[in-house]
Amino acid sequence: MAEMTPKRTEMARHALGLDGRRKVSYRDRYVTGPGAEDHEPGLAVVVSGLAGRRDGKTLPFGGDDMFWLTPAGARAVLRSGETLDPEDFPSVPEEG
Repeated sequence: MAEMTPKRTEMARHALGLDGRRKVSYRDRYVTGPGAEDHEPGLAVVVSGLAGRRDGKTLPFGGDDMFWLTPAGARAVLRSGETLDPEDFPSVPEEG
């Protein structure tokens, strides 16, 4: 499994909408495309099994890739006192 480097963690936390002020995630997506500095970290998280990806080229109108976290990926980047929104992660128990 790939290590959650600071850049990968930053991308994953952004996907969850966790900015250090929020205590509950409010989304589970991150959109970026090839050539952007955050695209390669996103691909690495997918390879590690902690995220999924929809290839933007599969859309009829094109577009960037969309990444989302698995429950394990989301839990891996939570800080003390933060939880996951059960609407996005219904089977993930609250951690605190």
